Amino acid sequence: MLSRVAERLYWAARYLERAENTARLVSVYDNLLYDLPAGMVEISWFNLISLNSSAEEFTKRYKVQNERNVVKFLLQDEKHLGSLSASVRYVRENFRTSRDVIPPSAWEQINELNIYVSKNAKTALARNGRHDFLSEVIERSQSLNGLLTGTLMRDEAWEFIMLGRFIERADMTTRILDAGAAVLENSEAFAHSNPAQVIWGNVLRSQGAYMSYRRAIKSIVRGSDVAEFLLYDTHIPRSVTFCSDQINEAATKLAQDSGKKQPPKMKLPRFEIEKEEDLGADFRNYLNDLQLSIGETHNHICNTWFARD
Repeated sequence: MLSRVAERLYWAARYLERAENTARLVSVYDNLLYDLPAGMVEISWFNLISLNSSAEEFTKRYKVQNERNVVKFLLQDEKHLGSLSASVRYVRENFRTSRDVIPPSAWEQINELNIYVSKNAKTALARNGRHDFLSEVIERSQSLNGLLTGTLMRDEAWEFIMLGRFIERADMTTRILDAGAAVLENSEAFAHSNPAQVIWGNVLRSQGAYMSYRRAIKSIVRGSDVAEFLLYDTHIPRSVTFCSDQINEAATKLAQDSGKKQPPKMKLPRFEIEKEEDLGADFRNYLNDLQLSIGETHNHICNTWFARD
């Protein structure tokens, strides 16, 4: 496979996963607005900008750090390369230049998703239209991923898609966990309510992992258990450990097929989480270190298989 085709497939998978997970990330905060007692917890929407390391870019174009501007930046702003709209557009562009290795039906679906996002992203700026838009993007993204999973031959094209998908998913899972931790860290003491269960329940639901958690843990929702589950469980498809295993497996197969040296395996150091209080500043620093490690894995992949001028 040509290096440039491999790189396009890798980035198409990353951008598709980014679009879906950006929708999931926004939905965490959106749902908390309805589930938490009014005035009990002050939710700072700007946290979502900080979690994505986009504060400098945001402040260059927006003077007010309010909900509307944050949602517009993350979902609709075409100038922000990490926005949902831009991500979908880049999926389409990378698939357009790789149409000889993807099913025609996949090309049709990404065109439909691109049209839907272009026409409807502005409806997400208001709360009454946000849920429907985010849910539709998630469902259409999953449909496209399901189509690729069910139709693509398990050759080099598939493995590069796997690399892109799980690199992005691992990164976004850490950011969604960070979003939950940020809400708790910025909240006041709770005298008459325990919003932690609501917050971590929404984190699980945003990942489609609530029922899996209840089956595996068999107890009430606790932040420490949720963090352990989404970081280290080897069976849930959105845990960082599961993603790491898939990345290493795909890299091993590609190295065997191409005769190139395999990039260093992605390693996941363990952070001891025993109680809710462990999900504070040290935990958030750990998540930041994981994101840097994921970035290093991405660099190794690029240096190994993608040509550079």
